[in-house]
Amino acid sequence: MLFLSAALISVCTYAQLQTPAPSPSQKIEQRVGLTDVTLEYSRPAMRGRTIFGGLVPYGEVWRTGANANTKITFSKDVMVGGKTLKAGSYAIYTKPNTQNWEVYFYTDTNNWGNPQKWDESKVAVVVKADVYPLPIDIESFTMSFDDLTNDSANLGLMWEKAYVAVPMKFMTDAQVSASIDEVMSGPSANDYYGAAVYYLESGKDINKAKTWIDKAIEMRSEPAFWYYRQQSLIYAKSGDKKGAIKAAQKSLNLAKEAGNADYIALNNKSLKEWGAM
Repeated sequence: MLFLSAALISVCTYAQLQTPAPSPSQKIEQRVGLTDVTLEYSRPAMRGRTIFGGLVPYGEVWRTGANANTKITFSKDVMVGGKTLKAGSYAIYTKPNTQNWEVYFYTDTNNWGNPQKWDESKVAVVVKADVYPLPIDIESFTMSFDDLTNDSANLGLMWEKAYVAVPMKFMTDAQVSASIDEVMSGPSANDYYGAAVYYLESGKDINKAKTWIDKAIEMRSEPAFWYYRQQSLIYAKSGDKKGAIKAAQKSLNLAKEAGNADYIALNNKSLKEWGAM
């Protein structure tokens, strides 16, 4: 009995009650182009309350979530509001208004909520973003990365019936171009191929893309069907339909040998569009 009592006392002493957090945390990791972006924040809920103009007053700086700083981290420099944000971490504060919000990227990320003393010298960027009304209530405060492209994304903020999007620009083209320039001193077939495809998809110098894809194919002893597929698209965009058809037929034959139905269909569609079938 004494042993059992001691065991029960021990369990009661060390057991800890676990309950759900009222504002659960969320961490989002997103790659945009060549830049890694991490967002960490807490998500309060409406719970029947009026949020903007009530719980969150208009015209006052808000912590943008709950608990510790909402924090965003960039692995490379980005552009927000026409200004450069250096790679690193920033706290996000906002000043909601009915028509737009002011969004602050603050260099001090070690606050719990708003700083005890606001320091303008720590505001790296402030940008105004329009408010878009939503047809339904968003119960939990939500942040997201929306409308992704190779070199842009919107930082979305949603709660109650308000949606705000903060446009962010990424230096993807400059980064890729610098990488291309660096490897072109001694590029492999894959380097030429990657550079050619990037130029094709980004609408850059198609003649350069044509030179690079030709070089990529020359350097391989057995060029793959996807190499010839990209060569056909590059030739077509450059206006060389005859060369595009020839490359597509090679890609088609190799895709048939490999049993790749997707590339068979893609090449057949292109050959039909180019009048070869």
